[in-house]
Amino acid sequence: MAFNYIDVIVMVAFFAALLLIPAISALKSKGKGASEYFKSAGTMPWWLIGVSMVAATTSTNSANLFTEIVRRDGLSGNWVWWAFLLTGMLTVFVYSKLWVRSGATTDISFYEIRYSGKPAAFLRGFRALYLGVIYNLSVMATVLLGAVKIGVVLFGVPASTILIVTAVVSLIYSSLSGIRGTIYTDFFIFAVVMTGACAVMYYGVTHPAVGGWSSLMSNPEVTSRLSFFPDISNKDAFIAIFLIPVAVQWWSVWYSGSEPGGGGYIVQRMLTAKSPNHAVGGTLFFNVLNYALRPWPWYIAAFASLIIFPDLNSIREAFPDVNPALVGDDMAYPAMMKIVPNGWIGLLGASLMGALFSTIAAQLSMGANYVTNDIWKRFVRKDASDRELIWVARGSSLLLIIAGCALAPCLESAKAGFNLMVQIGAGTGLIFLLRWFWMRINAWTEIVAMIVSFFAAVFFELIWPHISATELLFSQKLLWTIGVTTASWLIATFVTAPEKPEVIANFKSLVRADGRDVGKGVLKMFLASIAIFAFMWAVGALIGTIK
Repeated sequence: MAFNYIDVIVMVAFFAALLLIPAISALKSKGKGASEYFKSAGTMPWWLIGVSMVAATTSTNSANLFTEIVRRDGLSGNWVWWAFLLTGMLTVFVYSKLWVRSGATTDISFYEIRYSGKPAAFLRGFRALYLGVIYNLSVMATVLLGAVKIGVVLFGVPASTILIVTAVVSLIYSSLSGIRGTIYTDFFIFAVVMTGACAVMYYGVTHPAVGGWSSLMSNPEVTSRLSFFPDISNKDAFIAIFLIPVAVQWWSVWYSGSEPGGGGYIVQRMLTAKSPNHAVGGTLFFNVLNYALRPWPWYIAAFASLIIFPDLNSIREAFPDVNPALVGDDMAYPAMMKIVPNGWIGLLGASLMGALFSTIAAQLSMGANYVTNDIWKRFVRKDASDRELIWVARGSSLLLIIAGCALAPCLESAKAGFNLMVQIGAGTGLIFLLRWFWMRINAWTEIVAMIVSFFAAVFFELIWPHISATELLFSQKLLWTIGVTTASWLIATFVTAPEKPEVIANFKSLVRADGRDVGKGVLKMFLASIAIFAFMWAVGALIGTIK
């Protein structure tokens, strides 16, 4: 794909905006201290919060992932992540207000509000190190690797150039003005990403091989994949794709961006809200965008790819210089981008870079927040000034992006490691939901759950294949990890001492979790989930009627 002068102008304008927006925000925020830098002094409106959340969730491999799911399992294959809408709605109507009331600086600082003593300090420090550094680096490296592959294969851009540009731009807009600049820039980036996605969808649908909307929606390859629910007669697929995610996965598995009870960059953005109601509204808006609207251009492009690139051989022909063994259904989306004409290629490049920058910046902002507030200020220099904390955050962002860029090239054969990361949080989700209300849970509950889930995941992912001839499906390994972890933390909860009464009383006075409000919140969660699923299906039905 060759750029012409229009494409170059678009790319230059895109990068200029990425630098200008945080620079203006930094000037307005200058001298306002750490509260402004890390929490925007609690001034963000719901609509900006919601868009920033969905921008942070959208990465360079989002379109590739959805395309692979649709091509392999049809639209219903997306239940593996659609089920997390239940988690999101529970966060909206029950937990978002509790997070704001808690006064936590990060979701990690919550541990020393809810618990006390050395176990709480250890839990806070370890989780900050694990999530802010180790897990953060793996996420950034995975996203960077996807960007490198797309850039090298599709645009012929050297891997080193992609890594350097990503590091510089992401650092500028995530650390220059703190979370405020990140949220403002996320809004611009999300608009660019969606415009690029719609362009690929349009040129896919109008491609001569497809013949327009009506022909696309009546094509047998597409109609066989349009069902929102998997075929119940295919028992294994129905259980793995639908039953386990809807019945178990959403509440039991810790998943970045859909943490049970809220966590990570979702909580970080909720804590910037100007009021609890804005935190609720922002999280609700995020879930509407994330599930009902954002994916449809990618779904439609995936359907079109089934006709334009019906098999792997046709995808390989689009990438003659790529090792054929590396080409899979996930490469169908980059292949679709090759049919877009000049004039739009610059926008597509900007949309890919935007998706990359928003995700990397979200991880850098979250990681810097953890390192600064939950490690440096808590364990190194408790009396650190606001100026020092801001510079620590910027320095940790720099080190994180350097380490992420160095790790990315090492992940090409790390599929087993990726599966391991997915399973590590299995069985811990229920704790994150109950710890706000069931006061018998203590710091040891979470410590044991964290340790057991890690070793259970290691056992089933790395050891089991070498000691048994019986091959376990991913869903089976997931259920075993959930069962073992849950049993372990329940035992730990009852054999260790409960939290101190004064700590519990203080926590209750902060969050003011009323049973009636929780009951109403759970009811709203189910009703809102049904409404958003219905809206999502209505959007799909509406698209299907377009002539």
